[in-house]
This record gives sequence, structure tokens and C-alpha cells, in this order.
Amino acid sequence: MRTDNDSWDITTSVGSTALFVAAARALEAQKPDPVAVDPFAEVFCRAVGGEWAELLDGRAPEHALRTEFGVDFVNFQGVRTKYFDSYFRAAEAGIGQIVLLAAGLDSRAYRLDWADGTVVFELDQPQVLEFKQQTLAGHTPRAARREVAVDLRDDWPQALRDNGFDPAKPSAWIAEGLLIYLPAGAQRQLFTGIDSLAAPGSRAAVEEASPMDAAAFEAKREEERAAGDENTFFNLVYNEQHEAAAQWFGARGWRAEATPLPDWLRANGRPVPAEDSEAGAMTSTISLVSAIKA
Repeated sequence: MRTDNDSWDITTSVGSTALFVAAARALEAQKPDPVAVDPFAEVFCRAVGGEWAELLDGRAPEHALRTEFGVDFVNFQGVRTKYFDSYFRAAEAGIGQIVLLAAGLDSRAYRLDWADGTVVFELDQPQVLEFKQQTLAGHTPRAARREVAVDLRDDWPQALRDNGFDPAKPSAWIAEGLLIYLPAGAQRQLFTGIDSLAAPGSRAAVEEASPMDAAAFEAKREEERAAGDENTFFNLVYNEQHEAAAQWFGARGWRAEATPLPDWLRANGRPVPAEDSEAGAMTSTISLVSAIKA
């Protein structure tokens, strides 16, 4: 159950969701026709071991990622990874500052080709960053990488500046798999922080989800609690949205475009889950948004 000042490592609370997503990326990479390949996703899972290594070896048939929902979730993570990878490749020219908000197990500093002089700022909880640093100690990032240990509910813009970020230079931002873990007020602060630090020509990319029906959401929470686990999905997320990202950024001089997740699945040859399925209910609420500051 979330609290105002909660924290976590990579195997607990919100941190464990990054591991779940990394496992989905690793499973996508095992397909004969992957939409996106993140070789470090498997590295993270094997570093934790246990069920995560067994899953990748085909020895965890009861794992959530082996269910009908899991199959759809792996497809989702594959196309989501491709969307944001493509965003960064398009944003690279003339932009030397990359900001990963709630970096989690994002390995783009290590696997994308960056222009000389690029700095990748990774913001997240201290224990999450420590796990990533230890796990990838034998690998060399392809850009200068700066860890910024900060809670995004705190004054992260100041922490970013203190670590060398220059608001006068163009930057590219990403909030992937983040907004649902923030209450509406923190989402507003996040958008405001991006806008205040982004010089003209900067870019931003966001994954967002419209809220569920309040009664249905609470029923899902109660279902998880009744099962004896308050650290699963519906008890970790906030069913809140400050404002649709394309509208918010568009009203402040950004040129923004939202792509509904079902459209992006179809564009990449992946099936859209049935509307009456668990994955379908989730998929229909999600959009991928990218914006350029005029």
C-alpha cells in the first residue's frame, strides 16, 4: 500500500514493477520476430535470479507473464520500447541532454547510439540506481551517465541542476511507465518541471493512462487485498490524471501528438487484446505522447 513518503528497492513496491517490465522486454527479445530488443533486460532479471531467471528459462509456467494477460503485456512492452527508442533516435540531432524520469531499469544509456558529448541523466530512488550500477558494472555506457538519486515527489528540478543539467540547452525527456505511480498533483509538478527546464527545441515523451471507473478501480484494489497482497498493481498505482499530456503541453507552446496504444500495436503487427479482457481494459486507456517545444 502506498504512503506519501514511501521508498523501495528493485524487488519491492514500485521498484518490483520495473523488474516485471524488464522481464517482459526480455521475453519479447526471445521471440523470433521481436519488435524491440533490449539485451540488458535479461541481465537485470538474471542478476535478481529466482523466479525471474526461471521465467526466462521456461521453468515458471505459473508466472503472471505466462498467462493470457502476460502474453498481451509482453506485446505491449515490446511496442512501447520501440516507440520510445524511435523517439530518442529522432530527437538526437542537436540535443545533448537526455533525462530519464524514474529511470528504473531503462538501459538506453548503454544500448542506443548517442552523439559524442551526450549526457544521460537518470533520476530514481537511490536503491534502484544502486542496483543498476552494480549489475551493469562490467558494461560501458555509450554516453556520459549521471545518476540523480531523488524522489520525483520532491524538488527533482533542483537536484537535476545540481548534477550539471543546463536549462539553456535543448534536452529530451522521457516519462515511461511513470505517471500512474504519481498522484495528480505530482503529475502536474512533473509536467511543470519539464516545461520550466526545457529550452526551445527540446522534446518530451510521455506514457499516460486515463483513469478507470472509480468503483471498478476500488473493487480491483479490494480483490488484491483479499488475496493477501497489498503490493500488487492496483494497490501501487493512483487512479488519477492531472490533464492529458498532449493538451497540457500543447497549451504551453509545445507541438504534441498522442498515439493510442491500440493504434501502435496494430502499426507494429501485434494484436490488440479483446476489450472485455484484463489486458484489453488496460490497453484502451493508454496513449504514447511525444512533443517538441517551439
